[in-house]
Amino acid sequence: MWTIILLILSNIFMTFAWYGHLKFKSSALWVVILASWGIAFFEYCLQVPANRWGHERFSAAQLKIMQEVITLVVFCVFAVTFLREPLKWNYIVGFVMILLAVVFVFGFDRPTKGSEEGEPGVEQVIEEEPPVDG
Repeated sequence: MWTIILLILSNIFMTFAWYGHLKFKSSALWVVILASWGIAFFEYCLQVPANRWGHERFSAAQLKIMQEVITLVVFCVFAVTFLREPLKWNYIVGFVMILLAVVFVFGFDRPTKGSEEGEPGVEQVIEEEPPVDG
């Protein structure tokens, strides 16, 4: 659960870093670049632990697809509330298609060695010892 909470918080910071400056078009570009960079620092302080701790339970691909879905949800809320942009029907259809990716990444993932039944796990490579002749 901490992984998801940290990913949500990091995405809030990153969305403001990437798109918040669009409300301040009269500000000098170098100013908004530095402001965005400063905001992004806090995003990294949340994102890196989320991925580090999350990788104990989820594969890198699962973390990435979670990240993308959270990014889209956060961005939709941000675009509608902060930027006052409408959420059009074709955006929603595209978002639903990305949600289908979640079904494929998580829904068909079989437990691997070292994970409990029903929980996604990180694959472990097990090397077999070569047979001994003689």
